[in-house]
Amino acid sequence: MRRSLSLALALAAVALAATALPTSSAAATTPPSTLRWGPCPEGADAPGLECSTLRVPLDYRDPHGRRIEMVISRLASEKPAQRRGVLLTNPGGPGGSGLLYPAVLAASGLPQKVLDSYDIIGFDPRGVGRSTPVTCDLTQEQQGRGNFPPYARTAADVRRAAGPARKIAEQCNSSRTAWMLPHMTTANTARDMDRIRTALGEPKLSYLGASYGSYLGAVHTALFPRRGDRIVLDSNLGPGGYDSTAMRLFARGLEDRFPDFAAFAVAHPEYGLGATPKQVTAKFFELAERLDAKPRQGVDGTAFRGHTFDSLYTDGSMPRLAEFWQAVDTGGRLPLPEPPADLENLMAARFAVVCQDTRWPGTVREYQRNVALDRVRYPMLGGSTAGINPCAFWPRARTEPPVRITDRGPSNVLMLQNERDPGTPLVGARELRRAFGGRATLVTADQGGHGVYPYGRNTCANEAATRFLTTGERPARDLACGAQPGK
Repeated sequence: MRRSLSLALALAAVALAATALPTSSAAATTPPSTLRWGPCPEGADAPGLECSTLRVPLDYRDPHGRRIEMVISRLASEKPAQRRGVLLTNPGGPGGSGLLYPAVLAASGLPQKVLDSYDIIGFDPRGVGRSTPVTCDLTQEQQGRGNFPPYARTAADVRRAAGPARKIAEQCNSSRTAWMLPHMTTANTARDMDRIRTALGEPKLSYLGASYGSYLGAVHTALFPRRGDRIVLDSNLGPGGYDSTAMRLFARGLEDRFPDFAAFAVAHPEYGLGATPKQVTAKFFELAERLDAKPRQGVDGTAFRGHTFDSLYTDGSMPRLAEFWQAVDTGGRLPLPEPPADLENLMAARFAVVCQDTRWPGTVREYQRNVALDRVRYPMLGGSTAGINPCAFWPRARTEPPVRITDRGPSNVLMLQNERDPGTPLVGARELRRAFGGRATLVTADQGGHGVYPYGRNTCANEAATRFLTTGERPARDLACGAQPGK
């Protein structure tokens, strides 16, 4: 069950100040567009959602050269008199489809006043889903390997993991879609977003992106600072994006988040996982080591650690995680989740973007050193997330350097962040906030999980986001939203 981890992958009266953005007036009609809207493809259809296809340059250094197709979606405002523009969205990844995301947001509680104010736009990024998908010809075993390297206890473990990682890199770079890989970058996806804006006939776009989508939004507003309207970045990666630092921070994120699960397990003694947080923590290491020694149903210690990490993205997954632990502990049949149907493309696109965006450490020795450090600092997961992966063996040539996130541009960014986020820990969000300087305001919520708006229960954080999207007002300064028990 080494399922793909984190492929995938929520939320006091405050003083508010208007942002430096010009406010666009409500438009009575949708502006001219070059897109033809029709039904969405099977599997991406939802009530009210319509789709279109846009051709964009493969290589923006050769804008009149080869083109690739992108599929985009729209959930149009039903109140044209209140419509102020478009809200482009991205649910994260990289590698995740975004076509259904506008409908998911609407079904998940995106306030009606936001739905009335914008056409909500989704899209499959280049290389993903229906947008000229890439492949690495991953076998079932390789797909089962997941996103995290095997947990390494010794330098020899890291060395053994290098061979399978190198094999995946070679497959990606010899596949039938290898011609796309040099152009599978966050910067190019951000340029695609600007082409979407142009095709929609909009002078500016607003944006709501979560997880990796936070970095995508940061890159877009760095490349096109004057073409962004209201930018909301949720569950934030650091200014380096999904680089080796972010990968290693997953281990920090699990350590930040785990006390919430330990408290849940203590409050539910029927699972038999421990009467104190210390006992629950000890149970984690006991079960992981037991599966390291003797896997069950294809679940080894690495998969157990990864499944625990994945399940802590939402509070609602804690009962299922406790049942999973209980089954491991008692010898019962393990309740395993089904992998996504599009797992091969999801993983291939993730490798393509993550490995192409930045240079990763290129020697086994560097990964051995990182594992030795993180296994001590973050023992729950550090021996895995600091380990060697296909990016170590990716071609070293880059079409361009990573985009630098700076304070240059209008003050039109609102960052949302849970304090105990396993996937994008608070420490990374604070680094991105510093990089943005006066461009951004950071709203933190005293809660755990991955994703703030609109899924989370913290009304302080949710209301700050809604107010910004609908009125342009942000908190006058960085805002810490307290915990809201029972919400």
